[in-house]
Amino acid sequence: MLDKRAQILLKTLVEHYISGGQPVGSRTLSKSSGLDLSPATIRNVMSDLEELGFITSPHTSAGRIPTQRGYRFFVDTLLTIQPLKAQELEKLALGLSSPDPQELISSAAGMLSNLTQFAGVVLTPKRKSIAFKHLEFLPISDKRILVIIVTTDGNVQNRIIITQKSYSASTLTEASNFFNDHYSGNSFEEVQKKLHEELKQMQNDMTLLMSAAMDASTKALQDDKDSVVISGERNLLQVDDLSTNVTSLRKLFEIFESRTSLMQLLDNSQRAEGIQIFIGGESGYLPLDECSMVTAPYEANGQVVGTLGVIGPTRMAYERVIPIVDITAKLLSSALTSK
Repeated sequence: MLDKRAQILLKTLVEHYISGGQPVGSRTLSKSSGLDLSPATIRNVMSDLEELGFITSPHTSAGRIPTQRGYRFFVDTLLTIQPLKAQELEKLALGLSSPDPQELISSAAGMLSNLTQFAGVVLTPKRKSIAFKHLEFLPISDKRILVIIVTTDGNVQNRIIITQKSYSASTLTEASNFFNDHYSGNSFEEVQKKLHEELKQMQNDMTLLMSAAMDASTKALQDDKDSVVISGERNLLQVDDLSTNVTSLRKLFEIFESRTSLMQLLDNSQRAEGIQIFIGGESGYLPLDECSMVTAPYEANGQVVGTLGVIGPTRMAYERVIPIVDITAKLLSSALTSK
């Protein structure tokens, strides 16, 4: 689409804009591009690039800045990746050396944030089919019951259910014993299937209690099934390109808070191979045109189990952020595989 001359000028313009944050003029391009071109020729090429939608001219300046399309072409075609420095590699390796998988994931998010000064995000591995080990009903008040759910992997969830009638302590003990005798060791899916059939034969009081317990257990599983670890989101408040857009920045922090859109985006990235780069609104999940995300999947024992990445301004140093994300994913994969 672009000849070599136009590519060099676009690359020079994007790199200067990422570095300085100011619109780039013809004089700067003439000095920095290494091309022996007259100012008039450079202006003509810039005009062509603008017509093609790769750059735009802010109304307050004679210089140009990249558009989302310009960034995309730069990242896909013109980018020169910079290898990480030895001390950065060492810092990453030391930071990802914990024997605890959950601590490794938290450390990965922290390292991504620390090295880029943006927000680091990690989608934790999806838990495989989980089995009940033990369930207990404990009375709290007249119609409020605490359900303690213990799974075979040692996870404990507490949920409060509100019933339409009161239950005696002996009835709750009987219900706990029944549940544990019949369903201990079964997966959530198996329990749901069995309950659906067996509740038909139970007395009404037990049916209501068991249904409430199953709802609480399912909710506990859903809450713990997928989660996103986020580190350094407040770094984005210091980024000029983002901090001036208060309304959109608030929307971004709402996404951090709810995590649903982030999980969808990271889950989609998990299905792709290697580094994925979402610029501006390309992802459909990030609310800022001035915001980009770089992601990579990570593995455990040869199987992709999650995704990690960096959220920052569109005007980020991609040549540096990309290898940080890539190497962090590789180191996390290695650390999780050895566990």
